[in-house]
Amino acid sequence: MIKVKEELKSNNKISIGSWITIPNRIIAEIMKNAGYSWVCIDLEHTMITLEQAGDLIAAIDSKECSPLVRLSSNDSVLIKRVMDAGAHGVIVPMVKTKDDVLNAFESMHYPPLGKRGVGLARAQKYGVAFDDYQKWLLENSVLIAQIEHIDAVQNIKELLEMNELDGYIVGPYDLSASMGIAGEFDHPDFISVMKKIEDAIKKYNKPGGLHVVEPDTSKLKEVIEKGYRFIAYSVDMRMLDKSCREGVDLAYRVADES
Repeated sequence: MIKVKEELKSNNKISIGSWITIPNRIIAEIMKNAGYSWVCIDLEHTMITLEQAGDLIAAIDSKECSPLVRLSSNDSVLIKRVMDAGAHGVIVPMVKTKDDVLNAFESMHYPPLGKRGVGLARAQKYGVAFDDYQKWLLENSVLIAQIEHIDAVQNIKELLEMNELDGYIVGPYDLSASMGIAGEFDHPDFISVMKKIEDAIKKYNKPGGLHVVEPDTSKLKEVIEKGYRFIAYSVDMRMLDKSCREGVDLAYRVADES
């Protein structure tokens, strides 16, 4: 079983991954080699093409680090194509209902379990390992729902009781926007909703997650202490930007002081 699947099935393990927005194999390999359990290729808010996503999947793919894909929508054809390219699983945006989860799950799996069309590509080793891939898919594929709408929070019980779902990750910006308080994370209503989600983590024992966008280890520690177990730690562009700026700022401060 792949590492991320083992972590998600465990009651006490943390699964740490990260986010890719820059379509570059070297960046993908650096992130994989850093020790993340998974790295997510973002197709929703980037210009990454399917061809570029396929290259990134191949660069990340290993037993220790899983390539996941954040979809642009809960689209059966898109799910089929990224899974055929070798993705270990998908992160589905704007999940609100059980039907949303079932659509994604069925799109990942072949009949009779699902509705995915059969094709031969990288995932099936171009035709020589289709039987092996079917077994692998059942044991290892990962389905993560993004909880980023107030409707999803209202349906949180039925969502988290679903066996088809391996875990979920909260999208705080979209969630707050759906409440009419976009980006107001200190708003009492938003704090109350987040508390409801955190209580659900403990009650239903479904791995819940957050994206710690800024590379801030103190924030990461805080999120872990709240009980989140599926955590995206930062994103390529923010790690690069922060490192560059810190170096430049330090250089000028030292120069000014000397």
